[in-house]
Amino acid sequence: MGEVSRLGAGSSPVNRAIELHVVPKLVLAHANPCGERSFSGTPLGSEEVAELTDRVLAGDDAGALAFVEAVLARGMPVERVYLDVLAPTARHLGELWNHDRCDFTAVTLGLWRLHRVLREFSSSFSSEIEHQPEGLPVLLVPAPGEQHTFGIAMAAEFFRRAGWLVWDAPVPARGDVAAMVRSEWFALVGFSLSCESRLEALAACIQMVRRESCNRSVGVLVGGRVFVEHPDYVARVGADAAALDARQAPIQAQNLVAALAHRS
Repeated sequence: MGEVSRLGAGSSPVNRAIELHVVPKLVLAHANPCGERSFSGTPLGSEEVAELTDRVLAGDDAGALAFVEAVLARGMPVERVYLDVLAPTARHLGELWNHDRCDFTAVTLGLWRLHRVLREFSSSFSSEIEHQPEGLPVLLVPAPGEQHTFGIAMAAEFFRRAGWLVWDAPVPARGDVAAMVRSEWFALVGFSLSCESRLEALAACIQMVRRESCNRSVGVLVGGRVFVEHPDYVARVGADAAALDARQAPIQAQNLVAALAHRS
């Protein structure tokens, strides 16, 4: 606590924001990451993920919602539904596309239906833990050319619940991102990427963000399977850190912003 008190005297607005918003959340995050709750029920397996996949591919919106509601009725927290049900289903849809078992349109519509399920339970998700006051602003966007946006949408849910002020733009053009970071102060910009072929485009976009941002110490966080499988790609694109999943993203972000504030 002594270190925090010394930061307060004569500190910059950024450091005061860190002291008031980030440091308390870091304590909470290490004690109980993102409000994770215990669940003693039977975890879902591949058969259930396949069932939900079939429902969203068939256009069965009511069936998809009923499936998730049945899982919640077993006592599974919404957080676990997001991480253990919706996220694996989204990955499975991507695998079907990669292996040419579903065309682009079918997978896109399936992911759109998962987005609808995500939004349907958003208020329940936010209420699972004590509401945190709005904190630092974060911009969350897909990497240039990225078609899969479900991961970034889920990350936005976790950031909001952790108390961040989230700006999540739907597949913006590179010029739109430049305009946003020039006109608005963001503590952090987060990108999601699933395909190695767009690494260079992402690297160029991150360079642009650092060059154009009105926050000269802006943090850059990346996420997506490509960074989980190849951690060295984080440095390759010029990011500061990578998040392994949506639940860990706000914790990584808090650590990153705190480190950048002390470095500046």
